[in-house]
Amino acid sequence: MDHILHKIKSIYPLKEKSLDLLVSGLKRIVLPKNHLLIRSDRIEKSLYFIEKGIARAYCDGKENQITFWFGQEGDLIFSYNSYINKAPGYENIVLLEDCVLYEIRTDVLEGLFLEHIELANWGRKLAELELIRTEERFINRLFKPAAERYAELMEEDPVLLRRIQLGYIASYLGVTQVTLSRIRAELK
Repeated sequence: MDHILHKIKSIYPLKEKSLDLLVSGLKRIVLPKNHLLIRSDRIEKSLYFIEKGIARAYCDGKENQITFWFGQEGDLIFSYNSYINKAPGYENIVLLEDCVLYEIRTDVLEGLFLEHIELANWGRKLAELELIRTEERFINRLFKPAAERYAELMEEDPVLLRRIQLGYIASYLGVTQVTLSRIRAELK
């Protein structure tokens, strides 16, 4: 649970009692590679912390799947629309490796937020940080060429790139696999 505790503490400083309350709501689950954890056609009732493994978020395009996020150890998995609006999400999230996750039900988390201001502040800070990360990905996709975004991925998280299929990375960058192969050759 080291990755999870590190993530929780990095979001907002919690006193030990509040941290214990949050952790007590977590349930450890182990799921296999290729498990579709979140589906776009349903309201999700849980959030997940990744202790071990990788996940990929995508939307179904007209001709293919469009990858827009990868999560790994320490990251959170949830459907924004389900969490905020209690409505079906727009994304699918699949596990790319066998995963160890810690699940917390949305109703449990909301109950903690209602009863404990420190945990409510933690939840607010989590939402703010996720919004910033989403905004950064959106702006990067609009204004940086794919080669620059790939170079940043190589610099920031080379291990992640070795764990993910090239087709998914190409989709994430908004290019074909042929273009990604050319970008990789140029950067070597």
